[in-house]
Amino acid sequence: MKPLRFWINVLIVTVLASVTIMVYLGKNLYDYRPPIPEKVVDDRGTVLAAGKDILGGQAVFQKYGLMNYGTIFGHGAYLGPDFTAEYLHLWGSKQRDYYATSRYGRAFAALDADQRAAVEARVANGQKINRYDDATKTLRLDPAQTFAYWELRRHYIDFFSSGSPEHGIPRGFISEAHIPEGGGPWLSAKPQAEQLGDFFFWSAWVSVANRPGANYSYTNNWPSDPTVGNVPTRDSLIWSNVSVGILLLGLGLILFLHRWWSLDEDKHPEKYQIPRISSIEVSPSQLKTAKYFLVVVGLFLVQSLLGALSAHYFVEKGFLGLPTQDWIPFNIARTWHLQLAIFWIATAWLGTGLFIAPMVGGREPKAQGLLVDILFGAVVAVAVGSLIGEWLGIKGYLGNLWYWLGTQGWEYVELGRLWQILLVIGMTLWLYIVWRALRGKLDQETDRGSLSHLLFYAAISIPAFYLFGLFYDPSTNWTVADYWRWFVVHIWVEGIFEFFAVVTISYLLVSMGLVKEKAATRAVYFTLILVFGSGLIGIGHHFYWIGASAFWLAMGATFSALEVVPLTLLISHEALHQYRLMKKAGNAFEYRIPLMFLISVAFWNFFGAGVLGFITNMPIVSYYQHGTYLTPAHGHGALMGVYGMLAIGLMLFSLRTIVKPAAWPERLFGYSFWLLNLGLVLMLALNLIPVGFAQLAASYDRGFWWARSLDFISSPLIINLTWLRLAGDLTFIAGALILAWAVLKSALNLRPAGVTETDPAAGRAGAKAKPRTAQ
Repeated sequence: MKPLRFWINVLIVTVLASVTIMVYLGKNLYDYRPPIPEKVVDDRGTVLAAGKDILGGQAVFQKYGLMNYGTIFGHGAYLGPDFTAEYLHLWGSKQRDYYATSRYGRAFAALDADQRAAVEARVANGQKINRYDDATKTLRLDPAQTFAYWELRRHYIDFFSSGSPEHGIPRGFISEAHIPEGGGPWLSAKPQAEQLGDFFFWSAWVSVANRPGANYSYTNNWPSDPTVGNVPTRDSLIWSNVSVGILLLGLGLILFLHRWWSLDEDKHPEKYQIPRISSIEVSPSQLKTAKYFLVVVGLFLVQSLLGALSAHYFVEKGFLGLPTQDWIPFNIARTWHLQLAIFWIATAWLGTGLFIAPMVGGREPKAQGLLVDILFGAVVAVAVGSLIGEWLGIKGYLGNLWYWLGTQGWEYVELGRLWQILLVIGMTLWLYIVWRALRGKLDQETDRGSLSHLLFYAAISIPAFYLFGLFYDPSTNWTVADYWRWFVVHIWVEGIFEFFAVVTISYLLVSMGLVKEKAATRAVYFTLILVFGSGLIGIGHHFYWIGASAFWLAMGATFSALEVVPLTLLISHEALHQYRLMKKAGNAFEYRIPLMFLISVAFWNFFGAGVLGFITNMPIVSYYQHGTYLTPAHGHGALMGVYGMLAIGLMLFSLRTIVKPAAWPERLFGYSFWLLNLGLVLMLALNLIPVGFAQLAASYDRGFWWARSLDFISSPLIINLTWLRLAGDLTFIAGALILAWAVLKSALNLRPAGVTETDPAAGRAGAKAKPRTAQ
């Protein structure tokens, strides 16, 4: 067995190497980002659109939450179309009509086979020509492209102004003529619907025009649409093959090293001292975390109902005859659905951190309970304020304040910039509260790589890495902004939360008396090396098609494949190991329910994040499926299955300790466990996965635009599969209801505090509080 110092050094080298690569890749993305022309002109030099019109359309897209209605570059929601693919296909179609009429005097559909082939080839070849002049920052369109541009401008003005009930767009959806003056450098004097059209035009041009010096577009020829010349690139095929080999190599190597270094110690848990709840004393601040968990289950229940409502909008534009689309349109329902997911999971983690800190530190600092109450008020204010602001902003009631008080319009990072800043301040306050309770233990330890120090480092990382969400605004090039957005969504959630999760779970297993701290610490380092060695650079699979260089295909394919390795290790060893420990602990083990949720995390990490992630991240598959239902299948399995189940498990560990043992509703929590997991399985098996594969086939056969079209989404097959999802939704909601009821019952039966506040100075020398767990 390697000494701890070895693992610390390897982790440091791994993190430094990954960060160095990410810095280089970030520079690569900035250098290769697609240009935003200062002017778009026709062949006579008449200005059709300016750069501020394109940026203005991007701002309009964000202001009205359209990323939670449809997608752009494949990222967003799924009721509406992918606007990039739709515009690109319509643009090509209008150009075919132009050439058919001008050359043959007939509509394209009336041409014979040879004439159609000639027109199709002319359009496809013409679309690939890049007419952007970098010296003058001007993009010049040919006559056919100009004709199609004007046709589509009228199309989108009508679509967003007149409305389209079958698409879920009410009349007057965009009612303001333009964004009021004084709101930022992206302002345009054009009507907002026209600005949207210009933004969609730019995204389509980026997707089809060849990158200078290459035979593929800025988006590596995504989306799939042979009618305009978009087919998979050579790199997509090559790196898909490489990713499979990397996966097999990585799995073999890691499993070998795992056995070689004998990381699966702790073969005799029956010799460990399993703590009894009655022997653990709790502090006032720990008891105050109960209200955090009430907020958790309340938000979780509402989020689950909004998810079911959003899915229902695919088959009916209301609910049971009620005009719910008028009150809560799809884009608002989905905005809240995603935002509440982040809120309740983060609140569970915040509450658990506040609970664990005095346990690890062995003391209750003065005024700790007061600070916990202040933070609680801040959390509630940010959650409620941002949700109200999102509704007002998307409805158009906030004017120029939409970006600050409403929604920023980015999927998963929806809350307005003011609420985002307040959230950072709140997380910083949380870090301070945790540090106050930990510092006595941290000062006593000479080893800065101990489990306690790792817990503190993980806590520091949570507010620090969320700051990447402040690196962009509506005037930022979409490709660059999406790069930083995924730093929050992928690295913050999938990297830093994973860091916090691994350390926290290991500490809980030690606290439960199931493993020794020395063995747990070694296992933590081994897992973190794998997570940071693959997870940071694995962010690359999000950048295949957003306007980044082809180099990201290599990085994303390789490291996204390696991401599956630690997830496989979790299910092949950790979950089974934890289950074996729980069984050997016998009936005296009182943390059975929390550990069951932690075990389910390992399964969902492997299947939801690993298996479904690998299926969607292989470049050649991603080329056709990116933006189909396979993406939310992976998202549900990873976000809810991993981080949601983990949040519930952490919450229940904390509650189990502060609730009177006789009042603990073990059976209710058990029912909730099985219903939540079964409901998630049914959602995936009956709806998300089969619809995703149907769209994958449709995208391959006719193009991505068709897989996301209203005609395809409204087909009998998709409608029937959507109705089947009801079984999963109802099962899941039943689990959420039982969980909420059980948590409420628990919060009404808290144990009395057995620990009083200690003087901070005395706490550092040696806490007066009794140990909270048997060591």
